[in-house]
Amino acid sequence: MDSQKQSSEKSDDDPKSYDIFRDSLLRYLGYANEVGESFRYQFPRLLVPSYVVSCGYCVADAITSGIDEWNHRPSSANNVHHDRLSSSVREEDRIHDTARATIDTLLWQSLASVAIPGATINMIVKASRWAVRRSPFALPLVVMEWGPTATGLSSIPLIIRPIDALVDCLMDNTIRSLWKKQMENQDK
Repeated sequence: MDSQKQSSEKSDDDPKSYDIFRDSLLRYLGYANEVGESFRYQFPRLLVPSYVVSCGYCVADAITSGIDEWNHRPSSANNVHHDRLSSSVREEDRIHDTARATIDTLLWQSLASVAIPGATINMIVKASRWAVRRSPFALPLVVMEWGPTATGLSSIPLIIRPIDALVDCLMDNTIRSLWKKQMENQDK
């Protein structure tokens, strides 16, 4: 169910292994808010649009994950030999699995691509601004103005993987484990 792990576990021979949200330049739209946070003090009007782009990316990825899950699971209507009860159970499972895939992706992307990185870059830029303002050395105005922005931008590649791992761990130990227990109880 982990959309991030599913993408990396698919084989290169599988034609469905290409995920436009993770394997193309479209992936960088998820980082738009981090760029917006870096430029917050120079171009404050770009902050909200940067979050709109990142959130749009998250929603589009979640919808696509739900559609992929729905299409992956065959409909009970396609099964010629079925009784009414098992048909409704299979259809209900299909709906639940689709909802789980959509919610899992939306939650993961919201945390790993928007909320945590945005807050992290915001804190890095604020700390950098504080440091350059309190520097015991006379710094050029360009360094005081653009140094924190450059620090924020340059930290983006450094924070991505640790945040992804943190969100995976967080979700594996909370919502995903609850879903797993729920599915195990349904199988009994």
